[in-house]
Amino acid sequence: MTSNNPLIVQSDMTLLLEVDNPLFEEARDALASFAEIIKSPEHIHTYRVTPLSLWNAASARVDQETIINTLHKYSRFEVPDNLLVEIREQISRYGLLRIEPFDNETLMLTSEDPTLLTQLLHTETIKDLATIRKDERSLLFPTINRGLIKQALVKIGYPAIDLAGYRTGDTLEFTLSSATKKGEVFNLRDYQVNAIEAFYRGGSIYGGNGVIVLPCGAGKTMVGLGVMHKLKTQTLILTTSIVATRQWRDELLDKTDLPEDALGEYSGEIKQIRPITLASYQILTHRKSKGEDFSHFYLFNQRNWGLIIYDEVHLLPAQVFRFTASLQAVRRLGLTATLVREDGREDDVFSLIGPKCFDVPWKELEKRGWIAQAECYEIRVKIDSSLRLEYASAENRQRFRIASENPRKHRIAKHLIERHKGESILVIGQYLRQLEGIAAELNAPLITGKTPVHERERIYSEFREGRIGLIIVSSVANFALDLPEASVAIQISGRFGSRQEEAQRLGRILRPKMDGRSAMFYSLVTHSTEEQDFALHRQLFLTEQGYSYTILTEDRLSV
Repeated sequence: MTSNNPLIVQSDMTLLLEVDNPLFEEARDALASFAEIIKSPEHIHTYRVTPLSLWNAASARVDQETIINTLHKYSRFEVPDNLLVEIREQISRYGLLRIEPFDNETLMLTSEDPTLLTQLLHTETIKDLATIRKDERSLLFPTINRGLIKQALVKIGYPAIDLAGYRTGDTLEFTLSSATKKGEVFNLRDYQVNAIEAFYRGGSIYGGNGVIVLPCGAGKTMVGLGVMHKLKTQTLILTTSIVATRQWRDELLDKTDLPEDALGEYSGEIKQIRPITLASYQILTHRKSKGEDFSHFYLFNQRNWGLIIYDEVHLLPAQVFRFTASLQAVRRLGLTATLVREDGREDDVFSLIGPKCFDVPWKELEKRGWIAQAECYEIRVKIDSSLRLEYASAENRQRFRIASENPRKHRIAKHLIERHKGESILVIGQYLRQLEGIAAELNAPLITGKTPVHERERIYSEFREGRIGLIIVSSVANFALDLPEASVAIQISGRFGSRQEEAQRLGRILRPKMDGRSAMFYSLVTHSTEEQDFALHRQLFLTEQGYSYTILTEDRLSV
């Protein structure tokens, strides 16, 4: 504690971090392991310590003394006692309850605190799931309730450590290739190896479920391949789209000795169930009508899977969450660039997929050259007086759309495209009418949710090969899109204040460039509107990762 320190710790569990301080970056990186960023204006960033942020820290073996010492080290004033007490309380709750095996049909919820078990037996959300008291230190419950118990315990503030183990699954032997079929050298990077080991934990009952958080372009798919190789078991891989499914398939064929007939695609076009089966969330959640069952959920039980990989786990649909609650005997790996969920269901990811078991700051990998350096700009676009009147008289939700579709953005986008002529450019937006208009003006290919898969793959292929230098894309391009040479992204509209969307869109251009140039990310925002307010929230996650936005106006661009 010194007057020159950058951190002010408050009794309401919020932390204020001064940006213009020599210790800012050091303190920011230390806070990221146990606190969540709330807002990030120019001079003071606000964090909050929450039960979930502390449980994730505990699961990653960050102990309470490390957290408390960090607060003391960077705090300008005395750290409030009540916050220290709350940190110790929440960290100590992680592991008070343990789920352990009993017999084939039954599991035990155990604790060294008999009073806590008595409390659970009288808790509405728990008592119908675990009703039999074996002894003073354990309750019995049916194996089928394993996920529901974990979910309910997190909701009431007592996360359980799951030590009930996993089924092995049917064996699938394969090797990773040091020389790919494309003639490239392939070796797992050190942080990818560390991520695999953090998930596996030496094969102990403490491993086998959890989330790996790595920046876009840092090779999350390679981590998935490494985990599959480590477990050597039949695997179900769930992705965000057919395009992502086929990218996984290409990587498996390129970097392993698996034969093609070991891989199956389960989609609207093909229904193959093989030792490694790849399916999208979209096909799993398809049903003919709202009242009917999800007709493809049987896929989860079609083979003796030993591993389920949830790609872009932060997007997991609610229906898949519900089914995953009954799949707790299968090892589960979540992959994502950010655990942020705008619906607030991060605790369901924690309880049903597993805790965060590995994370690397984006800027750390940037410094090491594993992802490209990036420059981020927010360009504030004027609104014409006629449109301003329409905006002022509209309802709130419609106001956002009017601002997002501001026609003046087209002129700015054209200027930026001309400035970066010769580079590989993505123009990304939310609204179909806007995207169709700018695609027509620029005579550029457009990819939306309506674009047939074969057409998407053709356009992406031509973009990768340099035959197309510009494509217009909707939100379908937010995730799991491999366009290594894309170096410029122009965001003309987005989904309200979505932090994960902002991070994913920057991620489309973060693969290292062959010539070492920086990635350029432009976000076009209508000045003095709700879109500008939402932009502040969108940028929060990237701010936490060390990125800053340079604010520009049309006048400064000399458009």
